[in-house]
Amino acid sequence: MPTINTLIFDFGDVFINLDKQGALQNALDLFELEDFPEDLIAINTLYEQGLMSTEEFLEFYTDNFPKLSKAQIIDAWNYILKDFPKERLAFIKQLAKDSKYKLILLSNTNDLHINWIKEHVAFYEEFKACFHEFYLSHDINLRKPNADIYEFVLNQNQLQPENCLFIDDTKDNTDSASALGIHVWNIDETQQDVIDLFEINKTLF
Repeated sequence: MPTINTLIFDFGDVFINLDKQGALQNALDLFELEDFPEDLIAINTLYEQGLMSTEEFLEFYTDNFPKLSKAQIIDAWNYILKDFPKERLAFIKQLAKDSKYKLILLSNTNDLHINWIKEHVAFYEEFKACFHEFYLSHDINLRKPNADIYEFVLNQNQLQPENCLFIDDTKDNTDSASALGIHVWNIDETQQDVIDLFEINKTLF
């Protein structure tokens, strides 16, 4: 049985609920598109990786979609973000109190989303304080599923991959972590909840 001493959590659809399909459809309707072209996906990726400022990001969209205001673009961008169930906060607070595991958050996110969360999730700072390390893609200029983001976390914290469990709702992300020898739980957010981590993954503990 492996010795798990570090838990690495994604944020979206692990702690805060997301509406990915609703956000996509809302954006397609707003931008009057059939699907998202590669150049828009590339811009979004650059923004998530902190390689473009919020101002540059918004300017790109207002230049390309002049009928839309910055406020409309921000609303569409943040549409994906939903509620943060309090039982998940209680879960991570208990883990922090128990001090049995090193707790790390590793999220692909961006300034606009974090600012929305700070404004709408009253306990965001309390949540953040539960973690030993809190890595956001736009702060560290790295992004999942690229292997270098996992190598960064392992190196920064002097971790062995076999001692870590990574929890993420996106299979590409868990696949790339698994390839480095990290234990993974590709959580199905439609049927599973992070608060049941130890029951669902009991073979690891």
